[in-house]
Amino acid sequence: MRAVVFSGLGAVTLAALIGACAPDAQVTTARSDYKELCVECHGPTGRGDGPLAQGLDPRPADITQVAAMNGGVFPKNRVMSHIYGFTPGRSESPMPQFGDLLNGRTVMYDSGDGIETPTPWRLVALMEYVEGMQE
Repeated sequence: MRAVVFSGLGAVTLAALIGACAPDAQVTTARSDYKELCVECHGPTGRGDGPLAQGLDPRPADITQVAAMNGGVFPKNRVMSHIYGFTPGRSESPMPQFGDLLNGRTVMYDSGDGIETPTPWRLVALMEYVEGMQE
């Protein structure tokens, strides 16, 4: 009986440790994705001053000001749609393709309307990383 209790406690402890590590892993992946996919244009701090920014028309957005330009509210769905490649009103976007970012496992994401939608987890993580860059 003791062995069952201890193995049960061990499983609970292991699950808690894995759960505690997951957010850090997600942030690390989002940071890596930002460095790999975004920094060349948006720059290391997100101000739109990356090494390729000079040659782009339109210039990359200062993504530290997204919430400020939206009445202080960070538009999560709009940011994910933009990263995904859906840009209403613009037929061509200088944004690169994010195929690898969109492949793989999904998470149930609720954008605030009460409807959970399967969404690529790395897309959600990158959006949350950009949200954390807001000034």
